[in-house]
Amino acid sequence: MRQCEPLDSIFKGRHFEIIILCIRWYLSFELSFRDLASIMAERGISVAHSTILRWVQHFTPEFERRWQRFGRSVGGSWRMDETYIKVRCQWAYLYPAVDKAASTVDFFLSANRDVNTAEAFLRKARKSTRTPPKITLDAYQASHSSCARDEGGW
Repeated sequence: MRQCEPLDSIFKGRHFEIIILCIRWYLSFELSFRDLASIMAERGISVAHSTILRWVQHFTPEFERRWQRFGRSVGGSWRMDETYIKVRCQWAYLYPAVDKAASTVDFFLSANRDVNTAEAFLRKARKSTRTPPKITLDAYQASHSSCARDEGGW
């Protein structure tokens, strides 16, 4: 994992309060870049929506690296399920994993419901957090097969 750069070098020659505010609003409230540009204009700051887009693309990876250092560890066991939901008028499978405090560990959205998709979800969830000693699954066989094929031996 790459070390975090000093803040002085990241924001050299830029107004970091405005950049951080725009990125935080974009990531937290799912506002469009044009909405953010109009909100900034109401506050007397003229900024183009394409500039905010470039800020988000440039600074978000660094912010995520810094935020991951302060992420809380998940509980000792996970509950994993899959459900069928409609996203933008198309049906898709949602694979959520929650810890014993009912906090979301990770989720995965896919058009398929098979062993490969369940394995991809488990790999993704394991990368973001530590591996739990116990995972509770539903009755769907693909989830059980993906855990059995894992070399970690859940």
